Amino acid sequence: MPESWVNLAENLGADLHLELTGPGSRRAVLIRALRDAVRSGRLTPGTRLPPYRSLAADLGIARNTVADAYAELVAEGWLSARQGSGTRVAHRARPLTPTRAPVRRAPVSRPTHNLLQGRPDAASFPRTAWLAAARRALTAAPHDAFGPGDPRGRPELRRALADYLARTRGVRTDPERIVICSGFAHALRLLLPAVLPGPLAVESYGLPFHRHLLATAGVRTHPLALDEHGAMSAELGAAKGVETLLLTPAHQFPLGVPLHPDRRAAVINWARESGGYVLEDDYDGEFRYDRKPVGALQGLDPERVLHIGSVSKSLSPAVRLGWMVLPDRLVDAVLEAKGEREAWAGVTDQLTLAEFLAHGAYDRHIRRMRQRYRRRRDQLIDAVAGHAPHLTVTGIAAGLHAVLQLPDGAGESDEQAALRAARWQGLALDGLSGYRHPEATMPPRHGLVVGYAAPSDSTFPAALEALCRALPPLG
Repeated sequence: MPESWVNLAENLGADLHLELTGPGSRRAVLIRALRDAVRSGRLTPGTRLPPYRSLAADLGIARNTVADAYAELVAEGWLSARQGSGTRVAHRARPLTPTRAPVRRAPVSRPTHNLLQGRPDAASFPRTAWLAAARRALTAAPHDAFGPGDPRGRPELRRALADYLARTRGVRTDPERIVICSGFAHALRLLLPAVLPGPLAVESYGLPFHRHLLATAGVRTHPLALDEHGAMSAELGAAKGVETLLLTPAHQFPLGVPLHPDRRAAVINWARESGGYVLEDDYDGEFRYDRKPVGALQGLDPERVLHIGSVSKSLSPAVRLGWMVLPDRLVDAVLEAKGEREAWAGVTDQLTLAEFLAHGAYDRHIRRMRQRYRRRRDQLIDAVAGHAPHLTVTGIAAGLHAVLQLPDGAGESDEQAALRAARWQGLALDGLSGYRHPEATMPPRHGLVVGYAAPSDSTFPAALEALCRALPPLG
């Protein structure tokens, strides 16, 4: 495709040169040219772009091509679009500095870049598709949907989830064994200790919030050591009194290793022989990048494994919806623990998610975000390899974060120094030590837990530059 001069004088007061060259479709080339114009500063924040019809006429390409390019750049955060004000360059889409030289900055009270784990890209929420699903769902909803309802959750959503989880995660269930909740924490509150007794075996590294929640409920936790194959299931035999095990088998949180097949089998054998249960936290099973997703542990024994998931990372934490896939014998006890209707998830969101799943919009969103997050992950790996090759990047096969492990011999003081440097650069991220169980016996690990999903595509390169400035030097 030859390069083109586009006369935007009527819209911008000046000509703008777009280099429409290079490989790819016309849409891809146009998106790349507009990104480059914003990144270089030739299109400054707030600049109004021409209507897509005008730009299409100037370029001699289809209107739909320009409209799709605008929509993609709006979704990525480069552009903003509001009715009545047209399409403009987003204010947060700032040009990048060309140098990687260390820059000392004053610490900021509010971070510039959010690299905390577990945060999806909020700008990529599929507003148009979600609104369309909501309209269809509300139009088709029966009148009884707006009455007292079922504590299990709407049947439309439970049916859609049973089909989706069977197809994508290998879960074996039926709608009557699915109970809708508002997320993983809500599921824990319903299950422990009223339904499942403590103490509880957990992985030596995990989310501190979950440990605090369990401690508040009076549930004692017993940490299992971790290695490159996941939780050491052989330690279950020495965990006296433990009847329940909490695992992240698809992608251990936060270290990122999947549970080895032999240990998956050992966990199931332990549950069968002891009469215990396994809580499977499938927190990011859909975002696997380098090979086929690891199937749900629940598929090995639906009567001993409780599969728990939510849309907090795949879609948005603002959509307070999760699910428990339960053994048949536990359904009534969970419903009793759920109690009054005030603890139930909203009907309209349930109906909308059911429609979103049933018509394939959720699949399309997952595929799109999987590609986007994989690009982010690859950018992170390349940046660290180029700036700090002495750090090891782990946990990269799946999920929304990576762990930058400090070299052997580094201690907690080194990790804290790296966190202080990150704060100087305006970064919000965590140290690995904060995820370690206080009673863990395995040797401690030190590093940075870097979430790469939350920043928009336009701000992520600047976040990576700031991260590289904060990384500890060799030696």
